[in-house]
Amino acid sequence: MEPLAILVLLSLRLSSAYPLHGAVSKDHPSMEFAQQYLEKYYSFEKNVEQAFRRKDSSPVVKKIQEMQKFLGLEMTGKLDSSTMDVMLKPRCGVPDVGGFTTFLGSPKWRKNHLTYRIVNYTPDLPKESVDSAIEKALKVWEEVTPLNFSRLSEGEADIMISFAVGEHGDFYPFDGPGQSLAHAYPPGPGFYGDAHFDEDEKWTLGPSGTNLFLVAAHELGHSLGLFHSDNKEALMYPVYRFSTNPAQFRLSQDDIDGIQSLYGEPRPSSDAIVVPLSSVSPRPETPAKCDPALSFDAVSTLRGELLLFKDRYFWRKIRWNSEPEVHLISAFWPSLPSHLDAAYEAHNKDSVFIFKGSQFWAVRGNEVQAGYPKAIHTLGFPPAVRKIDAAVSDNNKKTTYFFVEDKYWRFNEKRNLMDKGFPRLIKDDFPGVESQVDAVLQAFGFFYFFHGSSQFEFDPNARMVTRTLKSNSWLLC
Repeated sequence: MEPLAILVLLSLRLSSAYPLHGAVSKDHPSMEFAQQYLEKYYSFEKNVEQAFRRKDSSPVVKKIQEMQKFLGLEMTGKLDSSTMDVMLKPRCGVPDVGGFTTFLGSPKWRKNHLTYRIVNYTPDLPKESVDSAIEKALKVWEEVTPLNFSRLSEGEADIMISFAVGEHGDFYPFDGPGQSLAHAYPPGPGFYGDAHFDEDEKWTLGPSGTNLFLVAAHELGHSLGLFHSDNKEALMYPVYRFSTNPAQFRLSQDDIDGIQSLYGEPRPSSDAIVVPLSSVSPRPETPAKCDPALSFDAVSTLRGELLLFKDRYFWRKIRWNSEPEVHLISAFWPSLPSHLDAAYEAHNKDSVFIFKGSQFWAVRGNEVQAGYPKAIHTLGFPPAVRKIDAAVSDNNKKTTYFFVEDKYWRFNEKRNLMDKGFPRLIKDDFPGVESQVDAVLQAFGFFYFFHGSSQFEFDPNARMVTRTLKSNSWLLC
């Protein structure tokens, strides 16, 4: 690396989440630790170090009071036990600032559509769980701004996300478990905007260990240009805490004010919770319904309607409206993920089951049912199955078929059990159908198997493919 490049890198305003500083006993905190803390986070000058030993210590008192005010403590001006307790907690490794505050110069992305890429994964969680946590963390910011995000599987993205141990090439090495959890750079070219997570932590999706969603949401706030807040309720408060179930997480008004100071409010036509049945003006990045290459992530019926899911959107084909409507998934079901794997309607339960990764949700109308998501293995899948490719329910037989790679399982909806003798090969029981399918629909006495931009009409009585159609033929294309 050229010397100039090193100098530029070292001068960055890096945002690092939650490091502890040194092996300091909580019962016997040292004055050296307190001085270092004030120097690093509150611009305390080294040439006044003797002030800790003097009774007349007004510069120190003022600096301690400044810190106490920011951290929401009683402004005693003394290093009392409550103050030291907070100082010893995991926190971010950059100086503290007040209110919603952006980085120096207020760097921001000069576009509203951003890309991200997960470069590698932690072994602590399944890959799909990491994908979901990062997607939900981005969605936190997406819902209150005009920003939207798409994931890349290769190449250079605006925000590169990775897990690393110790020294990992950016002059800010991680320091083992329980200390520095992650750090992120503010918006800009190259490595700016990137977020790094310490692999030495125990990453989880719950209250134990370190919750990946909460840390990612905080760090990605930095990737978008936010600094720290002195509001204890804010996501951008510098001290890490697990204070709420991620499924019920909501940004504080302080966080919303901060991010909207950079990017403004959401577009009027975006993620509203109530969407009229009339036609909706989609965002520019909405997939074109008559694109000959269009494929679908999942397809399902819902109380006589047809739903076709693609990325963050779904088309809704209603009986009394010949023109299909397009909506954001989050507009109808804010807690559901996007980029789904499978979906099917269980008529006997008046529910649509939505699958992504190793989890599934039950939807009734426009409500996600309580107690979800659940693990797909509660349905009887072996541990080796990590995701469902497609699903369809035969309402007459009260049977649901689950398709995974080149095999399928059969689930008895009456007994809520997998039938014995499965999995079986798709090619053996559905000859002529591609060995791996994206979605399946039952209609007019046929099964329609979606594979890429094509679909195969399969007659279960004749056990043969009768027609090959374009996947988007359901959208009047």
